[in-house]
Amino acid sequence: MIGAWDGIEEFVTVARTGSFTAAARSFGASVTHMSRAVSRLEAKLGSQLFHRTTRSLGLTEAGRIFYETGSRLISEREDAIAAVTAQGSPRGNLRITCSYTLGERFIGPVLREYAREHPRLAIACDLDNDVVDLIRDGYDIAIRTGHLEDSRLVATRVASRAMVTVAAPAYLAAKGRPQRIAELKEHDCLVGSAALWHFQRGETFRPEGRWRCNNGTMVLEAALEGMGVCQLPAFYTAAAIAEGRLEEVLAGECPDDEPIWAVYPRLKHLSPKVSLFVALLRRRLPALLAGQSATE
Repeated sequence: MIGAWDGIEEFVTVARTGSFTAAARSFGASVTHMSRAVSRLEAKLGSQLFHRTTRSLGLTEAGRIFYETGSRLISEREDAIAAVTAQGSPRGNLRITCSYTLGERFIGPVLREYAREHPRLAIACDLDNDVVDLIRDGYDIAIRTGHLEDSRLVATRVASRAMVTVAAPAYLAAKGRPQRIAELKEHDCLVGSAALWHFQRGETFRPEGRWRCNNGTMVLEAALEGMGVCQLPAFYTAAAIAEGRLEEVLAGECPDDEPIWAVYPRLKHLSPKVSLFVALLRRRLPALLAGQSATE
């Protein structure tokens, strides 16, 4: 008799990696084992889960539905085991998604500390500026900013970030310093990933300009070279302002600090690997954003 879990983990691994070969390597089994396990599962379900050709592999509609459910079942099984074994010590796999800059500069150090503290835990962090579907894609937690809309998720505020509007002294000497938000229309705006710039009293401005990039570092470098005005998180600009290479403009209109959230599916708050990591983020992340080391 085929066990209740037989083939589900193999199927989820194939769907996640996109091929039987990659799945076999990740799973630590042969390609033959992976193929047979998925075939047995399809027979048991009475549904085809993959469209297979010699050149491609894709999920059927049934496969997409079962992938979301199967991923959740596996994750919840691991969480249940972790919750009642080893005094709730984190174990298993922790999958995280985060934007590039937050991940590289700030989440990475906290993750490394967490990994050192919990050697039975395997961590995978995917950096992506796009908002992914945590449940569909099998993530345990995401680090996000701003307004959140997915009601299936729980959000815990772990830190805040200040937003500042800046330009180089040379640019301001040549083009003048904006005194009001509306005057930004007369300036060269360096546009990042945000479609709107935010200010006090909920006022917004839609920047327009010749320079547009979804990478904050490239926007910062353009500002340093005197190409225009930009709005960025303060952690990008703090050093340059202190050194006099950038100047803040419209400081009196600076928006309220933007929240940084740890976001996770509703059942994940019961999992030690998630709850303890969120607690560590709340202790460490504000100091990192303020320019202090993780251990200060």
